Amino acid sequence: MSAKKPVKTTSQRAIAFLLILQTILIGVNVENRLQQGDSPIEVLIWMINQCIPVLKQASSFQEKQKKSLLPRARHSEDK
Repeated sequence: MSAKKPVKTTSQRAIAFLLILQTILIGVNVENRLQQGDSPIEVLIWMINQCIPVLKQASSFQEKQKKSLLPRARHSEDK
Protein backbone atom coordinates (compact mmCIF):
# COMPACT_ATOMS: atom_id res chain seq x y z
CA MET A 1 0.00 0.00 0.00
CA SER A 2 1.31 3.42 -0.87
CA ALA A 3 0.64 6.39 1.35
CA LYS A 4 -1.40 9.13 -0.28
CA LYS A 5 -0.15 12.68 -0.04
CA PRO A 6 -2.64 15.03 1.62
CA VAL A 7 -4.24 17.43 -0.83
CA LYS A 8 -3.59 21.05 0.09
CA THR A 9 -6.54 23.31 -0.41
CA THR A 10 -6.30 26.93 -1.50
CA SER A 11 -7.13 28.13 2.01
CA GLN A 12 -4.35 25.97 3.50
CA ARG A 13 -1.85 27.40 1.05
CA ALA A 14 -3.06 30.93 1.75
CA ILE A 15 -2.68 30.48 5.50
CA ALA A 16 0.79 28.99 5.09
CA PHE A 17 1.78 31.87 2.81
CA LEU A 18 0.49 34.45 5.32
CA LEU A 19 2.43 32.82 8.17
CA ILE A 20 5.60 32.92 6.07
CA LEU A 21 4.93 36.54 5.12
CA GLN A 22 4.38 37.46 8.77
CA THR A 23 7.74 35.90 9.67
CA ILE A 24 9.51 37.76 6.86
CA LEU A 25 8.00 41.06 8.00
CA ILE A 26 9.25 40.43 11.53
CA GLY A 27 12.74 39.95 10.08
CA VAL A 28 12.50 43.20 8.12
CA ASN A 29 11.37 45.03 11.25
CA VAL A 30 14.32 43.54 13.17
CA GLU A 31 16.73 44.85 10.53
CA ASN A 32 15.15 48.32 10.73
CA ARG A 33 15.36 48.39 14.52
CA LEU A 34 19.03 47.39 14.43
CA GLN A 35 19.79 50.10 11.85
CA GLN A 36 18.06 52.65 14.09
CA GLY A 37 20.51 51.80 16.84
CA ASP A 38 18.40 49.62 19.12
CA SER A 39 20.35 47.22 21.33
CA PRO A 40 20.75 43.78 19.69
CA ILE A 41 19.58 42.13 22.94
CA GLU A 42 16.43 44.29 23.03
CA VAL A 43 15.76 43.51 19.38
CA LEU A 44 16.26 39.79 20.00
CA ILE A 45 13.80 39.85 22.90
CA TRP A 46 11.31 41.78 20.76
CA MET A 47 11.74 39.31 17.88
CA ILE A 48 11.15 36.32 20.16
CA ASN A 49 8.00 37.96 21.53
CA GLN A 50 6.78 38.56 17.96
CA CYS A 51 7.53 35.00 16.81
CA ILE A 52 5.70 33.23 19.65
CA PRO A 53 2.22 34.10 18.27
CA VAL A 54 3.34 33.03 14.78
CA LEU A 55 4.46 29.66 16.15
CA LYS A 56 1.16 29.28 18.01
CA GLN A 57 -0.76 30.08 14.81
CA ALA A 58 1.31 27.57 12.83
CA SER A 59 0.74 24.91 15.48
CA SER A 60 -3.00 25.60 15.52
CA PHE A 61 -3.08 25.42 11.72
CA GLN A 62 -1.26 22.08 11.79
CA GLU A 63 -3.69 20.66 14.38
CA LYS A 64 -6.67 21.75 12.27
CA GLN A 65 -5.14 20.02 9.27
CA LYS A 66 -4.68 16.79 11.21
CA LYS A 67 -8.26 16.90 12.51
CA SER A 68 -9.66 17.53 9.04
CA LEU A 69 -7.80 14.52 7.65
CA LEU A 70 -8.82 12.04 10.36
CA PRO A 71 -12.47 11.51 9.34
CA ARG A 72 -11.49 10.95 5.73
CA ALA A 73 -8.87 8.37 6.68
CA ARG A 74 -11.31 6.50 8.90
CA HIS A 75 -13.97 6.59 6.21
CA SER A 76 -11.62 5.19 3.58
CA GLU A 77 -10.51 2.39 5.95
CA ASP A 78 -14.13 1.26 6.37
CA LYS A 79 -14.43 0.44 2.68
